[in-house]
Amino acid sequence: MTDGAEGREHRVTFRLKRDAYCGELGVEDHGREVTLNGWAARRRDHGGLIFIDLRDDSGVVQVVFDPRASEQSHGIAEDVRPEYVLGVLGEVRPRPEGRENPSMPTGAVEVLVRDVEVINPSKTPPFEVKEDVSVDERVRLQYRYIDLRRQSMHEGMKLRHRIIKATHDFLTAQGFTEVETPRLTKSTPEGARDFLVPSRLQPGRFYALPQSPQLFKQILMISGFDRYYQIARCYRDEDLRADRQPEFTQIDIEMSFVDEDDIIATTDGLLAEVFRAAGRELESPVGRMPYDEAMERYGTDRPDLRYRMLMDTLNDVFKTTGFKVFANALEAGGCIRGMRIEGGSAMSRSDLDGWERKAQELGAPGLLWFVLESDGLKSPVAKFLSDEEKDGLISTLRLEPGDAAFLMAGGRVACDEVLYQLRPGVAKKLGLIPNDDYRAVWIVDFPLLEYDEVEKRYKSLHHPFTSPTEDSLAGLEDEPLAARARAYDIVINGVEIGGGSVRIHRRDVQERMFKLLSIPPSESEAKFGFLLEALEYGAPPHGGIALGLDRLVMLLAGRDTIRDTIAFPKTQSATCPLTGAPDEVAEAQLRDLGLKGSSG
Repeated sequence: MTDGAEGREHRVTFRLKRDAYCGELGVEDHGREVTLNGWAARRRDHGGLIFIDLRDDSGVVQVVFDPRASEQSHGIAEDVRPEYVLGVLGEVRPRPEGRENPSMPTGAVEVLVRDVEVINPSKTPPFEVKEDVSVDERVRLQYRYIDLRRQSMHEGMKLRHRIIKATHDFLTAQGFTEVETPRLTKSTPEGARDFLVPSRLQPGRFYALPQSPQLFKQILMISGFDRYYQIARCYRDEDLRADRQPEFTQIDIEMSFVDEDDIIATTDGLLAEVFRAAGRELESPVGRMPYDEAMERYGTDRPDLRYRMLMDTLNDVFKTTGFKVFANALEAGGCIRGMRIEGGSAMSRSDLDGWERKAQELGAPGLLWFVLESDGLKSPVAKFLSDEEKDGLISTLRLEPGDAAFLMAGGRVACDEVLYQLRPGVAKKLGLIPNDDYRAVWIVDFPLLEYDEVEKRYKSLHHPFTSPTEDSLAGLEDEPLAARARAYDIVINGVEIGGGSVRIHRRDVQERMFKLLSIPPSESEAKFGFLLEALEYGAPPHGGIALGLDRLVMLLAGRDTIRDTIAFPKTQSATCPLTGAPDEVAEAQLRDLGLKGSSG
């Protein structure tokens, strides 16, 4: 019936090959003889009967070893431990009344085993294969093959597959052509450090891994491909966080003879299909919000619209104030920003003081809180404000009895950044964030440029190939910061899912942009000469968008980090605990590339 231990050590095949999947068995299979393959997820010995939850890619089913059905199989099951790979042959039967497990899709049935094969034993895993495993992430990534066995991880990878398939199906139906662009390309300044690859055939020269296919997709439009897309791998050598990886994937799209409305409408249709593939709904068409409004009301161009907690500027309210904190900030050219917290009076004094400490941890010199009760505005600093100032605060922030407010004074960017970071934590504390709700918004009317005080030069808010609006062209050099971009970002639940723009399609305009960005002609020619030349050969008006696939899957899977949506991610220090990458290489390999090792 079964091999002995010695026999198993030398077998290269297995006897019991499956004819069914664990997670697909149900009441309709009563009486059916099945052969299953999978992993022993859990083993329980109940007074002679041994129960094993057998897991495969489709799910889990309970298999029962009864010595009356097969004494030999029961004896083998006594030695089975977690993560042993098994083959079992048995009959599907209903579970005894009262012992059904409604939390399992197969919880109404079990398999009575007549034959079992230990296909491969397992060492004791470094952690249990279960949901919400409490183990250091580095250990999870070192043993990623164990971590990926969890059902939620399988579901996340399958969700990713469905999203990619929906993307292919939708864009193909819309007349797009999938084109692959090079992975080994030229180093061009795109906002982050490049990953460089030395060339053996061209000593002293380097390829760069692409930060995005931006230039290539523009070249494709100039080549006459009307609609391009690609599930593109991108690489950026930058500091990591929950929604960043050194290598990531984006849904890359470009279209010719279009304007912003065409690209936004196509993306709305794609996102609707992607959400349907994930079993979700997204209201379409997605609404739009000007950049200036987003910054004024939410303090960010990535607003989460699932709850309000809006911000406002209170400079006019306190323009003649005697309260030194506010007066000093205004005198220094700063501002006073406030955020309304609906129902905030439910927070205790210690809660409110805790948010003040949190603001200080984020770099703020302080945070002032106010609570509007039926008998007036309460705050540790209320006594320093006049009645007119209190009324102005209440009116400007639209406070109602039971609300609270946070106020900060200082530089506009610093105030908004702290309030923006506090906002989701406060909303979660008060239960203001609805579950399983998706609110999307297009942020439009972006500034074209921003001024870098450190480098003393202008920088693109998106990238150097974004077209200015028609009415910005005439005064581009005279008032650079007043120029607007033909750019747009799509934000869902406070996460920037993607962004794009209508591109510059004329060489003279592109050269003006490079000049504004302090990129000298010699550098622009060296870095972007091939694009500039291509723009002289009948470049059509064109534009596109790139959607972050990893972030989209993270959002739809309800995860907190894109590392849970990528099969083999890197840690925050950009290392792979599974393989040990990055690693040293042999001196001979370095010599082939004309490079010196650590000893040379």
